[in-house]
Amino acid sequence: MSALSTPATYEDILYEERGRVATITFNRPHRLNAFRAQTYREVMDALHRAGWNHEIGVIVLTGTGDRAFGVGGDVKEERKADRVGHGLGTLGNSCELLWSLIRDIPKPIVAKVRGYAVGSSNVIVTLCDLAIAAESASFGQAGPRVGSVDPLGASVLARVVGEKRAREIWYLCRLYPAAEALAMGMVNAVVPDDQLDAEVDRWCDELVQKSPTALALAKRVFNADTEGARGASMLGYSAVGLYYNTAEAKEGGNAFREKRAPDFYAAREQG
Repeated sequence: MSALSTPATYEDILYEERGRVATITFNRPHRLNAFRAQTYREVMDALHRAGWNHEIGVIVLTGTGDRAFGVGGDVKEERKADRVGHGLGTLGNSCELLWSLIRDIPKPIVAKVRGYAVGSSNVIVTLCDLAIAAESASFGQAGPRVGSVDPLGASVLARVVGEKRAREIWYLCRLYPAAEALAMGMVNAVVPDDQLDAEVDRWCDELVQKSPTALALAKRVFNADTEGARGASMLGYSAVGLYYNTAEAKEGGNAFREKRAPDFYAAREQG
């Protein structure tokens, strides 16, 4: 990572510190807060800023507007960059670096979710320490539908909801309403939309009253259970990076942009 940017120079996110809470807001509502390479860089920069600031006790991740927490990667930006090589990390879009950073930050990270949390944005929710959702929120993965997969997101989700449900979520790419996500353990609480901000504030107020060192140690202990999955996932990202260059993977993105059903089997025969 380069030297920290200033909040005034961010293009894709908003950054705010209020008391002992830092809030990072994905600010691309015109793209339903989809991530491009710049977004990954700025979120990581802001996480570094807040994560090792001893005055900050909790970090909140959220999205601008009511329609989406985020809908994964920006397919238009990926098409411009041919999906590989336009960012950092094996996949080119820095996601595996961001995932590690979310786990390594030594303080609780809370996902505040309105609207859609789909694809890699749902992986963010999975990896955050806590998640609180509005009743209108919905969750799901889109990877196999668009020619993608996230190894760490799939592995950790299996620990969260159980392997059978995790396979269902990843294989079928369905959307799950907030109430069902709560029942599966994907989120910690669901509240009416107009109460979400106040509810997250209450959770943050409780967290900042706790020992920050004890919380950091507890986070390390919980993460230790899935550290092996993270190591194996790094190998998985290398395979996914190669897969993204195949005709089969490109068919998913092309079909999504062209608003048609993909034909993965034909693409695989061609490529």
